[in-house]
Amino acid sequence: MVEPTVLPRSEHNISRRDIDPDALKVLYRLREHGYTAYLVGGSVRDLLLGRRPKDFDIGTSAHPYEIKKLFRNCWIIGRRFRLAHVKFGPKTIEVATFRRQVEDSAPGDATPDSLDAAEPAAAGADKVGFIHRDNTFGTPEEDAFRRDITINGMFYDIDTFSVIDYVGGLQDLKTRTIRSIGDPNVRFVEDPVRMLRAVVMAARLDFQLDPDLIAAIETHRELIKSAAPARMVEEYYKILRAGSAAKTFRALDETGLLELMTPELAGAADSFYDSLAALDAWRRLHGEIPATLTNPILVGALVGPLGLIPTDAPPARPTPPPKPGKRPRPPLSERVQIGMLPLARRDVDRYRQIAALVPRLSEPSLPPRVQRSLVHRPAFDETLTWLEIFGSDPDLVDVWREQKAIHMTPGEGGETGAPLPDHRRRRRRRRRGGGRPGPAA
Repeated sequence: MVEPTVLPRSEHNISRRDIDPDALKVLYRLREHGYTAYLVGGSVRDLLLGRRPKDFDIGTSAHPYEIKKLFRNCWIIGRRFRLAHVKFGPKTIEVATFRRQVEDSAPGDATPDSLDAAEPAAAGADKVGFIHRDNTFGTPEEDAFRRDITINGMFYDIDTFSVIDYVGGLQDLKTRTIRSIGDPNVRFVEDPVRMLRAVVMAARLDFQLDPDLIAAIETHRELIKSAAPARMVEEYYKILRAGSAAKTFRALDETGLLELMTPELAGAADSFYDSLAALDAWRRLHGEIPATLTNPILVGALVGPLGLIPTDAPPARPTPPPKPGKRPRPPLSERVQIGMLPLARRDVDRYRQIAALVPRLSEPSLPPRVQRSLVHRPAFDETLTWLEIFGSDPDLVDVWREQKAIHMTPGEGGETGAPLPDHRRRRRRRRRGGGRPGPAA
């Protein structure tokens, strides 16, 4: 049993005014029904640093289906560990039951509700050392010690307005240090992606890495190649959306992780970092992540400056004849693989459309017919965002927004306001009994 450091309200800067009101609703309702409930993780860290958290996650002693009974707007997700998502319109408040890390789970330790929602730490998750069944219900203390970084292991208690720290996160916030909870050699073997996240966090917060953590990365960095590729793609997109991508990729290059994950980007030219710097500058103009910052734009920012994706669409591969009894597969474009990152074909194809549309929008004195055609292109809105980020003429974006207002008629739908094709228009259902009755005699 570890005695926590408890920071009273008079000694920290967190105010309920800075907490999402819907997160407060969840916290108070759990408390009213006798459950322990804390604000947890990165939201506590960011509030203490005076930053606006992007998410407000909650840890509680209530089990997932107990949470669901309290909230009609709650959905239970996850296969291995059940998580409760409480929905408020497009917003989601994630509520997780306190967990503990289990070294050797005895038969029957894991119940249907204690099956982990997180994906395996790596594609080879059956190798010795990787996490298998580390998620069974526990206490707040046990939950704090199963987290990865000390500054992510603190709780905020809405009942006493105090910060509760079992893992030394408050001290590391003062010294601006990224330190592992427990032995980093063990934690990185359990989940190699923790190495990436530690470097990313240090770069984003302008903190320093703990020397023991740096040594552990040097020892175990080859394990990053065993991480699930789809998971790594999402980690890269998070980096690109955070507003500090240039600094983060330089740090990943310095630690040797970038060469193992995406060798094409290691030691990249200045044009690569100029592209990331432009993306960061635009991102920092917006408080929340803009919906217009789509994956195709991120793909272009990442690999466009290095010419890793030809802007002309490659010819489709010939489709082999289908096996007996199976449906024929549609022809696919060439797959794009950057290191261990499998980029989605739809994102790559859309980036090519953006790249093809940029010079057209820069042409002077286009006829109205051509202007109307360009405005209705599927990639038009994303191309305007691209020009905002990477273009040198802000007036050009304003001109094309005016053209969109002129050429788009009210009621046009679709992804960018373009009319829906005929086969996607909703057909009016016929009435039974021969249609409408005639007028009364």
